[in-house]
Amino acid sequence: MFEWSEQTVYGTVTWYTLLIAALIFLGSLLFSKLVSIQLRRSLKDKLSKEHLGMLIKVVSYGIMIIAILSIMPMVGLEPSGLMVAGGIVALAIGFASQSIIGNLISGLFLMGERPVKIGDLVEISGNLGTVEDIQIISTAIRTLDGLYIRIPNETVFTSSITNFSANPVRRFELAIGISYADDADKAIAIIKDIAANHPLILINPPPQVFVDALGDSSVDLIARFWSPTSEWYNVKMELLWKIKVAIESEGIKIPFPQRVHWSGSGEKADLPESIA
Repeated sequence: MFEWSEQTVYGTVTWYTLLIAALIFLGSLLFSKLVSIQLRRSLKDKLSKEHLGMLIKVVSYGIMIIAILSIMPMVGLEPSGLMVAGGIVALAIGFASQSIIGNLISGLFLMGERPVKIGDLVEISGNLGTVEDIQIISTAIRTLDGLYIRIPNETVFTSSITNFSANPVRRFELAIGISYADDADKAIAIIKDIAANHPLILINPPPQVFVDALGDSSVDLIARFWSPTSEWYNVKMELLWKIKVAIESEGIKIPFPQRVHWSGSGEKADLPESIA
């Protein structure tokens, strides 16, 4: 019944091998389509439409190239010569564009690992700013003073990245100095009360206010608060001013730096022996 399958079409290629090759090709097309759909579903909220489309094309073409290379010997085509020629060309291109290939591979790793995303406030390789775009070759950030910086993805991938937007909450710290003549416990209570009444200061972790150091001119207090990452800077500025107004209204002074200056007009007996 299946004697036709053993019939030779050309050379040593039979109808059976042609059928298997066609099935492999169609199966690869189906597999490529399924992988593309899965990538689109899983990464649609993580990558821009342009970058997602590029990634899907790279994966789809890669699957089909592997399938075609595996089919070629079955249909009587030897890919060895093509592979040797392609290898030489690829080697030459590789030496000429090592940095581009490194950036491309790093870009794919970044898309998979997702250490940063568009809109995050980050510090990369000493550059602080907001991520504007993540491309296959490079990442663009806008600094806080409005400058545009393009960073190669290889640098991004191998550098230490500080992502200030990764966590939903963030701690900030205020340093407040008060006079030695004033009551530190009273100042701490005032600061804690201000924090307790602020809607954007977290209760857990709780605020911390304590004496950090006894300075030359002041008792130095440290206040630590947690707030939503998107609001922390505005909260910090607002709280600093409210603390200043509140402690001054209670008669607590924020002293200026003080120095004792001797003009040399006293008697010699008043001077330390090392000076006299």
